[in-house]
Amino acid sequence: MKVLFLCSPVSPITNVIPLSLVLFVSLVKEAFEDWKRLQNDMTINNSSVDVLQDQRWESIPWKKLQVGDIVRVKQDGFFPADLLLLASTNPDGVCYTETANLDGETNLKIRKALEKTWDYVTPEKASEFKGEIQCEQPNNSLYTFTGNLILQKQTIPIGPNQILLRGCSLRNTEHIVGTVIFTGHETKVMMNAMNVPSKRSTLERKLDKVIATLFGVLLCMCLIGAIGSAVFVDRKYHYLELWINGDSQQFNPSNRFVVLYLALLLLVFSLQLLILVFCFQVFVLSIFTLITLYSPIIPISLYVSIEMIKFIQSTKFINNDLRMYHSETNTPALARTSNLNEELGQVEYIFSDKTGTLTRNLMEFFKCSIGGETYGTGVTEIEMGAARRNGLNIKEKTPSNAAREKGFNFDDARLMHGAWRNEPNPDMCKEFFRCLAICHTVLPEGEESPEKLRYQAASPDEAALVTAAKNFGFFFYRRTPTMIYVRESHVEKMGKVQDVTYEILNVLEFNSTRKRQSVVCRYGDGRLVLYCKGADTVIYERLASGNDELKKVSREQLEQYGEAGLRTLCLAYRNLSPEIYESWNEKYIQAKSSLRDRERKLDEVAELIEKDLTLIGCTAIEDKLQEGVPSCIETLSKAGIKIWVLTGDKLETAINIAYACKLINNDMKQFVISSETDAIREVESRGDQVEIAQFIRETVKNQLRKCHEEAQSIVHGSTGQKLSLLIDGKCLMYALDPNLRSTLLSLSLSCSSVVCCRVSPLQKAQVTRLVRKGANKITLSIGDGANDVGMIQAAHVGVGISGLEGMQAVMASDFAIAQFRFLTDLLLVHGRWSYLRLCKVVSYFFYKNLTFTLTQFWYNFQTGYSGQRFYDDWFQSLYNVIFTALPVIIVGLLDKDVSAALSKKYPQLYKQGINDAFFNWKVVGTLACFSVYQSVVVYNFVMSSSTTGLTSAGKILGLWDISTAAFTCLVITVNLRLLMMCNTITRWHSISVGGSILAWFIFICIYSIVFVNKGTYFTIYVLMSTAYLYLIAILVPIVALLGDFLYQGAQRWFYPYDYQIVQEIHRHEPEPIGAGLLEVANQLTPEEERRYAFALLPREKSKHTGFAFDSPGYESFFATQQGVTAPQKPWDVIRRATMKPKSKSPRSSQH
Repeated sequence: MKVLFLCSPVSPITNVIPLSLVLFVSLVKEAFEDWKRLQNDMTINNSSVDVLQDQRWESIPWKKLQVGDIVRVKQDGFFPADLLLLASTNPDGVCYTETANLDGETNLKIRKALEKTWDYVTPEKASEFKGEIQCEQPNNSLYTFTGNLILQKQTIPIGPNQILLRGCSLRNTEHIVGTVIFTGHETKVMMNAMNVPSKRSTLERKLDKVIATLFGVLLCMCLIGAIGSAVFVDRKYHYLELWINGDSQQFNPSNRFVVLYLALLLLVFSLQLLILVFCFQVFVLSIFTLITLYSPIIPISLYVSIEMIKFIQSTKFINNDLRMYHSETNTPALARTSNLNEELGQVEYIFSDKTGTLTRNLMEFFKCSIGGETYGTGVTEIEMGAARRNGLNIKEKTPSNAAREKGFNFDDARLMHGAWRNEPNPDMCKEFFRCLAICHTVLPEGEESPEKLRYQAASPDEAALVTAAKNFGFFFYRRTPTMIYVRESHVEKMGKVQDVTYEILNVLEFNSTRKRQSVVCRYGDGRLVLYCKGADTVIYERLASGNDELKKVSREQLEQYGEAGLRTLCLAYRNLSPEIYESWNEKYIQAKSSLRDRERKLDEVAELIEKDLTLIGCTAIEDKLQEGVPSCIETLSKAGIKIWVLTGDKLETAINIAYACKLINNDMKQFVISSETDAIREVESRGDQVEIAQFIRETVKNQLRKCHEEAQSIVHGSTGQKLSLLIDGKCLMYALDPNLRSTLLSLSLSCSSVVCCRVSPLQKAQVTRLVRKGANKITLSIGDGANDVGMIQAAHVGVGISGLEGMQAVMASDFAIAQFRFLTDLLLVHGRWSYLRLCKVVSYFFYKNLTFTLTQFWYNFQTGYSGQRFYDDWFQSLYNVIFTALPVIIVGLLDKDVSAALSKKYPQLYKQGINDAFFNWKVVGTLACFSVYQSVVVYNFVMSSSTTGLTSAGKILGLWDISTAAFTCLVITVNLRLLMMCNTITRWHSISVGGSILAWFIFICIYSIVFVNKGTYFTIYVLMSTAYLYLIAILVPIVALLGDFLYQGAQRWFYPYDYQIVQEIHRHEPEPIGAGLLEVANQLTPEEERRYAFALLPREKSKHTGFAFDSPGYESFFATQQGVTAPQKPWDVIRRATMKPKSKSPRSSQH
């Protein structure tokens, strides 16, 4: 460091201060975030909880909890650790929990204590608890738990239904008693607090290459200067090179004084060696000197400026855009990261989920099939869309039950009001309704009457099915861990109502692998029945032989429902004998008690009983498209964005949804690769898994090759026909094989749209990664559920929908919106603007730093390559920090080529971002040429004209006079050059540019009289007393910018960008007020204004769990301060995990 200081041509202080300022800003930001995290942690760790000590409850901080402590948690309190539920004040050891802090789901979950521990409610009884818990190691799986409780020499299995996780809260229960299993960082919520995969934008990666190039330029400039310095010094001391004078008689070899000649020759070589060492020393020192002198070429402040610009773009523009505010759910857009703003302007591929993303996820029971007979007379949106494609005009039928219940949009008098008793198959209808009312995990809430009871369901589908059972006369109104209560109407005779109790013996829960759910129940008369509902593929595999006609008819009806865009489930049952059930139940209990591979063993045991089923029928649920989805997709397609839909629905459903939202049309050439063919079904019927796999792989291979060849012929042909690909999950599994992956990718990239159906969450992520890495294209994934998290994290940009499937997708996303249609504004407006602005910011930094450094470089040629500085130390240090800093930030925030309305009216403008038209090596090279030109103009004009310039005292101008004049010209030139780069010039642009130039004059006027001992003393006053300064301050910028002016004029006239054409078309239209800022319009109703005001309240962010949660009570405080009444909404309760609960009080008392 000492050597560097000795070599530095500028003061160490002026070298260190700019870097220190940049680091200080970053450090302050990080320190502030760390301080907030510390405060959050202290608040959480010091929260109190009741712990059993000496047969009474003592309040202690959470941080003092230890494994094995017995704790009491009261209603609405948060669980301080992962607990084993011992007892509850509710009957049968049941409690209700809300897991919003873990997965965003506001539906209540039921948890049940082990029967052996129900009595441990009081402190006296709880103190008698003595047992041993054997369980799995701490892990991050929120939905699984494997363990055993050894109590009184008896081993009792523990599952997730007995575990209360930290971060969840207790609801509808006075209090519970539990024992601590995991604390602190070993709890599941903390194990999930890992960093989301780091994402960097493409622009940042290109910026790294530009910075590396600048380093190369810096080294080349230093190398040139160092070599020149060494050569210059070598010639300066030429009198030491004694051997070059060959004509000298004293070195004549024929001279007789040979000994003297040899001695002198030895001396010459010694001196030459010394000279070489000296020159090398000069070379090395010159390298260090010039590196310090030319270091401003590296834009140190660029990253801080970009971070500041991105942060303001996210928090002030995206988050406050009223066009992306959903008033119905009080949900504004949310930028959860500011690193990827410009990436939104370069997206070429969108991967979208269907349910809840393209559709509303508001499920309504629409049609059904019972015993081969179809019921329901409604017409779906998809059917109407298909009819319109065929030239037919079908009006939507209005259901006869005008006051229909939410989730039930069924219209068929044959089943309503007990009329099903008159159908040909009333017994089958009865089994159908009972399956709907019993086979589920729904929790009833409220008064036990059909009008006031509400259902808390894990998914909207389940709630719709239970609601349908209620409307058919099978009203499920109460449940306990072992019983379900159903009020059945019109079963025996019309008008008769009876309450029936069903004992639930086992629940085989739904998961993405099983794709089905089953319950084993016992009727009051002792009858044992297994009810099962699930996807048609898994149910049909488990049906008993026989009833082929019913299976065939039902499959055809399923296909019809799928073509209508409906979501289907098959219902089946099996009567069990006590012997079969007891034998199976022993295996089930054994699997449930296993500590290793419990989930796998439970699935294997479930296979033993979920067979020989009898098909009852199927249900069809409608999930309507979101508002504006078709027009949004059409607009994005015009923008050059290719949209892929990845869904778990059947192929027919996916195709019709794609038609309805204008993803595909009849003009497209459609390639369909499906496993639902007669040949594959025939092979599958033989049951040989090896043969099935080989046959499907070969079939997929042949289909891919055939489709790829046809696609290439169309692409390279003259028809211009668009292509689409439809493939199901089973074929996709083989198509993703390494040997076929390249063919699949090439085929997919040739298509305008791709639909993948029956895909798993893993396959969604695999397809996304295939395009991201294989095609090297910018990708965006959008979804609303936990099954979309892998896909969201695999893409360059992840967008979460704040929907009805919890907030897992939002928590894993980079941006969150409430509706799919908001993608238009997010990409075509904010994304494109951010990309355009940041490209200009980066380009301008590159230009102004290179221009400044080159003027110093030219001066080096006139100083014997000595590293003498041209500018004063402080000029160099404050050039980036003050004199050119603010204007570029204003451009990064406010510049826009066209308005938001025109951005959406002409979506083709977005293609320039996809093609990276505004920041590439051509742009960089062009700017470098202008930097060279302008630096030459500034330097040579000032230096040449200075030879004739005289002060008012008649003296010639000195070095510091010339350098001050040159710097003045440089500051004016680069700031005016920025205005030439702008598409929009507002008062803020003018103020920032004028203010920067004024700041230079204010600075130099003060600086030149304060530092008496420096060469710049009084220079500006000397210059201002002459006409020289005013003349060059006007002429030099004009000549320097003339080349830019001519180039931009020629480019706009002969080779215009698309946005420049749009500007010319609409040049006479008035600019909207706001200079690009998205203001909240005042055309809102009072209710919308209140909702929007609440949505914009200050939010506290915590990294305690790895996610950002809103604190309970925090919003209410700010809402009260600003006079906003803020009712709770499902999306407002995503709270910071384990935040200390506040005492309840009426809202009026908060004022």
